[in-house]
Amino acid sequence: MRRLLAVLAAVALVAAAPVAAPASADVREKWDTRVFSLVPSPGHPAYVHVHTNGRVYAGTYESRGSTEPSRVFEWSADGTLLRSWAVPGQHLDEDHGVQVANQTRRGRLVLLETSTASILTLDVRTGTFRRVVRFPDGAVPNYASWGPGGALFVTDFAEGVVWRVPHGSRTPQRWFASPALSGVEFGTTGIRYRPSRHDLLITQQTASDGAALPTDGHLYRLPVGRGGRPGELQTLWTSQPGDLPDGFGIGRSGHVYVALAGLANQLVELTARGAEVARFPQVPLTGDNGSAIPFDTPCSATFLGRRVLVANQSAVQGDAAHQAILDVYVGETGRPPYLPRTATLR
Repeated sequence: MRRLLAVLAAVALVAAAPVAAPASADVREKWDTRVFSLVPSPGHPAYVHVHTNGRVYAGTYESRGSTEPSRVFEWSADGTLLRSWAVPGQHLDEDHGVQVANQTRRGRLVLLETSTASILTLDVRTGTFRRVVRFPDGAVPNYASWGPGGALFVTDFAEGVVWRVPHGSRTPQRWFASPALSGVEFGTTGIRYRPSRHDLLITQQTASDGAALPTDGHLYRLPVGRGGRPGELQTLWTSQPGDLPDGFGIGRSGHVYVALAGLANQLVELTARGAEVARFPQVPLTGDNGSAIPFDTPCSATFLGRRVLVANQSAVQGDAAHQAILDVYVGETGRPPYLPRTATLR
């Protein structure tokens, strides 16, 4: 009985004691920015892909002056660099780069390689690369999204075209073309399918169709109708001159977080209908985000929990110390990219 009373007394003391917050609790304010990881040589990351296996991947871009092949890097969710793979078969005497644009349902990475204008897959379990699709000469595949029927939709930075690779096919189709996608030096970038709205969101860095200043970028909405036919392109948002909107993520609220790779060096938050909510940092140009590394050609905004991962490419300055993945807290979780059961490539 004495032993039982002693135990009950100890339990009562513990219950009455104040409960301390867990040591790992980390309250962050919106837009708080931290360094997720530096990107090793050859640097110049673009899109960041968060895999269903919980790991993070990004590829690199190099100019024709570099004889180093592009690499695909893999990080853990806490930013620890785990592995990397050199991309085979590139034309190293040309501008060359690889975008980790998506993944298949079985987990293979979908890579867009620029020097050969092709789609490769990478099995991260075995390190095996396979070239599965080639685009016509002159195409510069940039971003990719799965869509209805297991088709893969790919933007073209150079041609003003959205390509469609039908499920089970190795032949890309010129699915949609418009003067609005014909850029002045800087072309079509991000693309995401929204299954609830049956449309694609597409970012365009510049446009020569006369609807706005050529230096203005846009966020477009492109409906996908029955049979996978494209609808009428609609402008949801027009950027400020020189913003160069690039990759983006979509939050649970429907808000769209777009990286501005141009002079602004900012992120912009838009509503689902394209109304501008906020820009971060508020002061453009400097990229001063409060972290050890400023925004320097931010190229994407990919959700990981309540943060977006931003690829810092430093395309103009070429500063290796700025070539990094940055972690920006936005206070809401994201909508995962559409990944149907038929998301496979032959």
